[in-house]
Amino acid sequence: MADKTIYIPVLLLFISFLMGCGITGTAIKGESKKIWDPQQDDVFINSIGMEFKLIRAGSFLMGSPADEKDRNSDEGIHLVEIKDPFYLGIYEVTQAQWRAVMGNNPSCFKGDDRPVEQVPWNDVSVFIRKLNAREATDKYRLPKEAEWEYACRSGTNSPFSFGNCLSTKEANYNGNYPYQGCLKGEYLGKTLPVGSLRANAFGLYDMHGNVGEWCQDRYDKYYYFSSPSHDSRGPATDACRVIRGCGWYLPAYLCRSAHRGIYGQDYGCDAVGFRLLRMP
Repeated sequence: MADKTIYIPVLLLFISFLMGCGITGTAIKGESKKIWDPQQDDVFINSIGMEFKLIRAGSFLMGSPADEKDRNSDEGIHLVEIKDPFYLGIYEVTQAQWRAVMGNNPSCFKGDDRPVEQVPWNDVSVFIRKLNAREATDKYRLPKEAEWEYACRSGTNSPFSFGNCLSTKEANYNGNYPYQGCLKGEYLGKTLPVGSLRANAFGLYDMHGNVGEWCQDRYDKYYYFSSPSHDSRGPATDACRVIRGCGWYLPAYLCRSAHRGIYGQDYGCDAVGFRLLRMP
Protein backbone atom coordinates (compact mmCIF):
# COMPACT_ATOMS: atom_id res chain seq x y z
CA MET A 1 0.00 0.00 0.00
CA ALA A 2 2.90 2.33 0.84
CA ASP A 3 4.32 1.73 -2.65
CA LYS A 4 1.10 3.02 -4.30
CA THR A 5 1.16 6.32 -2.41
CA ILE A 6 4.65 6.92 -3.80
CA TYR A 7 4.40 5.75 -7.40
CA ILE A 8 0.87 6.87 -8.41
CA PRO A 9 1.51 10.60 -7.77
CA VAL A 10 4.85 10.27 -9.55
CA LEU A 11 3.13 8.71 -12.56
CA LEU A 12 0.47 11.42 -12.59
CA LEU A 13 3.15 14.10 -12.35
CA PHE A 14 5.00 12.60 -15.33
CA ILE A 15 1.79 12.51 -17.42
CA SER A 16 1.01 16.12 -16.47
CA PHE A 17 4.52 17.14 -17.51
CA LEU A 18 4.06 15.55 -20.92
CA MET A 19 0.69 17.26 -21.43
CA GLY A 20 1.97 20.61 -20.16
CA CYS A 21 4.82 20.54 -22.67
CA GLY A 22 2.40 19.85 -25.47
CA ILE A 23 3.67 16.27 -25.86
CA THR A 24 0.82 13.91 -26.69
CA GLY A 25 0.71 10.24 -27.49
CA THR A 26 0.94 11.16 -31.18
CA ALA A 27 4.05 13.25 -30.61
CA ILE A 28 5.73 10.51 -28.64
CA LYS A 29 5.13 8.09 -31.48
CA GLY A 30 6.34 10.69 -33.98
CA GLU A 31 4.42 13.18 -36.09
CA SER A 32 4.88 13.74 -39.79
CA LYS A 33 7.14 16.69 -40.63
CA LYS A 34 5.35 19.90 -41.64
CA ILE A 35 5.45 20.42 -45.39
CA TRP A 36 6.39 23.90 -46.59
CA ASP A 37 3.48 25.62 -48.28
CA PRO A 38 4.87 28.21 -50.74
CA GLN A 39 1.57 30.09 -50.86
CA GLN A 40 1.06 30.43 -47.11
CA ASP A 41 4.30 30.17 -45.13
CA ASP A 42 5.85 33.56 -44.42
CA VAL A 43 9.46 32.36 -44.23
CA PHE A 44 11.39 29.88 -46.33
CA ILE A 45 14.94 28.66 -45.57
CA ASN A 46 16.84 26.98 -48.38
CA SER A 47 19.60 24.37 -48.50
CA ILE A 48 22.42 26.82 -47.72
CA GLY A 49 20.60 28.67 -44.95
CA MET A 50 19.30 31.64 -46.95
CA GLU A 51 16.15 33.04 -45.35
CA PHE A 52 13.33 34.38 -47.51
CA LYS A 53 10.24 36.40 -46.53
CA LEU A 54 6.95 36.07 -48.37
CA ILE A 55 6.04 39.37 -50.02
CA ARG A 56 2.35 39.39 -50.86
CA ALA A 57 0.82 40.86 -54.00
CA GLY A 58 -0.27 44.49 -54.00
CA SER A 59 0.09 47.83 -55.74
CA PHE A 60 2.16 50.94 -55.06
CA LEU A 61 3.39 54.20 -56.53
CA MET A 62 6.83 53.54 -57.94
CA GLY A 63 9.23 56.45 -58.33
CA SER A 64 9.33 59.77 -56.50
CA PRO A 65 7.06 62.82 -56.47
CA ALA A 66 8.31 66.01 -58.11
CA ASP A 67 8.84 67.70 -54.74
CA GLU A 68 11.03 64.96 -53.23
CA LYS A 69 14.41 66.45 -52.35
CA ASP A 70 17.43 65.32 -54.40
CA ARG A 71 15.33 63.20 -56.74
CA ASN A 72 16.57 62.30 -60.21
CA SER A 73 14.76 62.78 -63.49
CA ASP A 74 14.56 59.00 -64.13
CA GLU A 75 12.26 58.44 -61.12
CA GLY A 76 8.97 59.15 -62.89
CA ILE A 77 6.13 58.29 -60.52
CA HIS A 78 3.63 55.71 -61.75
CA LEU A 79 1.25 53.07 -60.41
CA VAL A 80 2.60 49.52 -60.39
CA GLU A 81 0.67 46.36 -59.59
CA ILE A 82 2.56 43.36 -58.21
CA LYS A 83 0.16 40.60 -59.22
CA ASP A 84 2.04 37.58 -57.89
CA PRO A 85 3.52 37.03 -54.43
CA PHE A 86 7.20 36.21 -54.18
CA TYR A 87 9.85 35.38 -51.62
CA LEU A 88 12.66 37.89 -51.15
CA GLY A 89 15.87 37.37 -49.21
CA ILE A 90 15.55 38.78 -45.70
CA TYR A 91 19.26 39.58 -45.90
CA GLU A 92 21.77 40.34 -48.61
CA VAL A 93 23.60 37.23 -49.81
CA THR A 94 26.53 36.58 -47.47
CA GLN A 95 30.09 35.59 -48.22
CA ALA A 96 29.54 32.18 -46.61
CA GLN A 97 26.54 31.54 -48.86
CA TRP A 98 28.44 32.65 -51.95
CA ARG A 99 31.37 30.37 -51.07
CA ALA A 100 29.02 27.41 -50.50
CA VAL A 101 27.88 27.65 -54.12
CA MET A 102 30.86 29.17 -55.94
CA GLY A 103 33.82 27.90 -53.91
CA ASN A 104 35.49 31.32 -53.66
CA ASN A 105 35.11 34.71 -51.97
CA PRO A 106 35.98 37.83 -54.00
CA SER A 107 34.91 40.29 -51.28
CA CYS A 108 37.05 43.16 -50.03
CA PHE A 109 35.65 43.26 -46.48
CA LYS A 110 36.03 39.66 -45.33
CA GLY A 111 33.57 37.99 -42.98
CA ASP A 112 31.22 35.06 -43.40
CA ASP A 113 28.20 37.11 -42.28
CA ARG A 114 29.08 40.20 -44.27
CA PRO A 115 27.47 40.70 -47.69
CA VAL A 116 29.40 39.33 -50.62
CA GLU A 117 30.63 42.17 -52.86
CA GLN A 118 32.87 42.71 -55.86
CA VAL A 119 30.58 40.35 -57.77
CA PRO A 120 29.65 41.44 -61.32
CA TRP A 121 26.09 40.88 -62.50
CA ASN A 122 27.37 38.16 -64.84
CA ASP A 123 28.95 36.25 -61.94
CA VAL A 124 25.74 36.59 -59.95
CA SER A 125 23.92 34.97 -62.86
CA VAL A 126 26.30 31.99 -62.60
CA PHE A 127 25.62 31.79 -58.85
CA ILE A 128 21.88 31.70 -59.49
CA ARG A 129 22.23 29.03 -62.16
CA LYS A 130 24.30 26.85 -59.83
CA LEU A 131 21.92 27.33 -56.90
CA ASN A 132 18.93 26.42 -59.05
CA ALA A 133 20.76 23.27 -60.21
CA ARG A 134 21.74 22.40 -56.64
CA GLU A 135 18.10 22.49 -55.55
CA ALA A 136 16.67 21.07 -58.80
CA THR A 137 14.51 24.12 -59.42
CA ASP A 138 14.30 27.21 -61.61
CA LYS A 139 12.71 29.51 -59.05
CA TYR A 140 15.70 31.63 -57.96
CA ARG A 141 16.48 34.90 -59.73
CA LEU A 142 17.30 38.52 -59.07
CA PRO A 143 14.35 40.78 -58.26
CA LYS A 144 12.97 42.99 -60.99
CA GLU A 145 13.33 46.68 -60.27
CA ALA A 146 9.64 47.13 -59.46
CA GLU A 147 9.64 44.15 -57.09
CA TRP A 148 12.69 45.53 -55.30
CA GLU A 149 11.18 48.99 -54.74
CA TYR A 150 7.84 47.50 -53.65
CA ALA A 151 9.64 45.42 -51.01
CA CYS A 152 11.87 48.32 -49.96
CA ARG A 153 8.98 50.75 -49.50
CA SER A 154 7.03 48.15 -47.51
CA GLY A 155 3.84 50.19 -47.71
CA THR A 156 5.41 53.66 -47.40
CA ASN A 157 5.62 56.59 -49.80
CA SER A 158 8.26 58.66 -47.99
CA PRO A 159 11.85 59.03 -49.27
CA PHE A 160 12.92 56.15 -47.00
CA SER A 161 10.92 53.25 -45.60
CA PHE A 162 11.70 54.68 -42.14
CA GLY A 163 10.35 58.15 -42.93
CA ASN A 164 11.72 61.47 -44.20
CA CYS A 165 15.20 60.97 -42.71
CA LEU A 166 17.60 58.04 -42.60
CA SER A 167 19.68 57.41 -39.50
CA THR A 168 22.92 55.44 -39.45
CA LYS A 169 21.18 53.33 -36.79
CA GLU A 170 18.85 52.26 -39.59
CA ALA A 171 21.24 51.90 -42.54
CA ASN A 172 24.97 51.67 -43.16
CA TYR A 173 25.86 54.67 -45.35
CA ASN A 174 28.15 57.71 -45.11
CA GLY A 175 26.65 59.57 -42.17
CA ASN A 176 28.76 62.63 -42.94
CA TYR A 177 26.31 63.32 -45.77
CA PRO A 178 22.77 63.07 -44.34
CA TYR A 179 19.59 63.76 -46.26
CA GLN A 180 18.59 67.42 -46.52
CA GLY A 181 17.38 68.76 -43.18
CA CYS A 182 18.44 65.62 -41.28
CA LEU A 183 21.14 64.97 -38.68
CA LYS A 184 24.61 63.65 -39.40
CA GLY A 185 25.49 60.14 -38.29
CA GLU A 186 28.40 57.71 -38.20
CA TYR A 187 30.61 56.74 -41.12
CA LEU A 188 31.98 53.24 -40.62
CA GLY A 189 33.93 53.01 -43.89
CA LYS A 190 33.09 49.33 -44.41
CA THR A 191 30.27 46.83 -44.70
CA LEU A 192 28.51 45.40 -41.65
CA PRO A 193 27.34 41.83 -41.06
CA VAL A 194 23.92 41.52 -42.68
CA GLY A 195 20.97 42.29 -40.42
CA SER A 196 22.99 44.44 -38.02
CA LEU A 197 20.58 47.37 -38.20
CA ARG A 198 16.82 47.93 -38.38
CA ALA A 199 14.45 45.94 -40.58
CA ASN A 200 11.70 47.60 -42.60
CA ALA A 201 7.98 46.93 -42.14
CA PHE A 202 8.21 43.80 -44.32
CA GLY A 203 10.99 42.39 -42.13
CA LEU A 204 13.80 42.98 -44.66
CA TYR A 205 17.23 44.24 -43.62
CA ASP A 206 19.75 46.56 -45.32
CA MET A 207 17.45 47.74 -48.10
CA HIS A 208 18.79 51.29 -47.72
CA GLY A 209 22.47 50.62 -47.11
CA ASN A 210 25.46 48.32 -46.63
CA VAL A 211 25.79 47.41 -50.33
CA GLY A 212 23.85 48.33 -53.43
CA GLU A 213 21.97 45.40 -54.93
CA TRP A 214 21.84 44.12 -58.49
CA CYS A 215 18.42 43.85 -60.10
CA GLN A 216 17.38 41.75 -63.07
CA ASP A 217 16.53 44.75 -65.26
CA ARG A 218 18.61 46.56 -67.82
CA TYR A 219 18.63 50.31 -67.36
CA ASP A 220 16.63 52.79 -69.42
CA LYS A 221 16.21 56.32 -68.11
CA TYR A 222 12.71 56.76 -69.54
CA TYR A 223 11.40 53.20 -69.53
CA TYR A 224 9.13 53.62 -66.53
CA PHE A 225 7.38 56.65 -67.98
CA SER A 226 5.52 54.37 -70.40
CA SER A 227 5.95 50.86 -68.99
CA PRO A 228 2.98 48.55 -68.24
CA SER A 229 1.50 48.81 -64.76
CA HIS A 230 2.09 45.10 -64.09
CA ASP A 231 4.58 42.41 -65.09
CA SER A 232 7.09 45.01 -66.23
CA ARG A 233 10.25 43.25 -67.43
CA GLY A 234 12.40 46.30 -68.07
CA PRO A 235 13.98 47.32 -71.37
CA ALA A 236 15.19 44.60 -73.71
CA THR A 237 18.59 46.08 -74.51
CA ASP A 238 21.20 48.13 -72.67
CA ALA A 239 24.78 47.56 -71.60
CA CYS A 240 24.10 48.48 -67.97
CA ARG A 241 22.04 46.87 -65.24
CA VAL A 242 20.05 48.50 -62.47
CA ILE A 243 21.39 48.68 -58.92
CA ARG A 244 19.01 49.48 -56.08
CA GLY A 245 19.82 50.33 -52.48
CA CYS A 246 22.94 52.11 -51.33
CA GLY A 247 26.58 51.33 -50.60
CA TRP A 248 28.37 51.91 -47.29
CA TYR A 249 30.32 54.96 -48.56
CA LEU A 250 27.49 56.82 -50.31
CA PRO A 251 25.42 59.83 -49.12
CA ALA A 252 21.87 59.47 -47.84
CA TYR A 253 20.09 60.88 -50.89
CA LEU A 254 21.34 57.92 -52.94
CA CYS A 255 19.76 55.57 -50.39
CA ARG A 256 16.19 56.72 -51.11
CA SER A 257 13.62 54.05 -51.99
CA ALA A 258 13.17 55.50 -55.50
CA HIS A 259 16.83 55.99 -56.39
CA ARG A 260 17.98 54.06 -59.47
CA GLY A 261 21.67 53.23 -59.79
CA ILE A 262 23.36 51.83 -62.89
CA TYR A 263 26.51 49.79 -63.45
CA GLY A 264 28.05 47.71 -66.21
CA GLN A 265 27.18 44.04 -65.79
CA ASP A 266 30.80 42.97 -66.30
CA TYR A 267 32.09 44.98 -63.34
CA GLY A 268 32.19 44.44 -59.59
CA CYS A 269 32.53 46.92 -56.74
CA ASP A 270 33.15 46.64 -53.01
CA ALA A 271 29.87 48.48 -52.40
CA VAL A 272 27.69 46.28 -54.65
CA GLY A 273 26.21 42.90 -53.78
CA PHE A 274 22.74 41.36 -54.19
CA ARG A 275 19.81 39.61 -52.59
CA LEU A 276 17.82 36.83 -54.21
CA LEU A 277 14.18 36.40 -55.07
CA ARG A 278 12.54 32.97 -55.06
CA MET A 279 9.21 32.31 -56.69
CA PRO A 280 6.72 30.20 -54.69
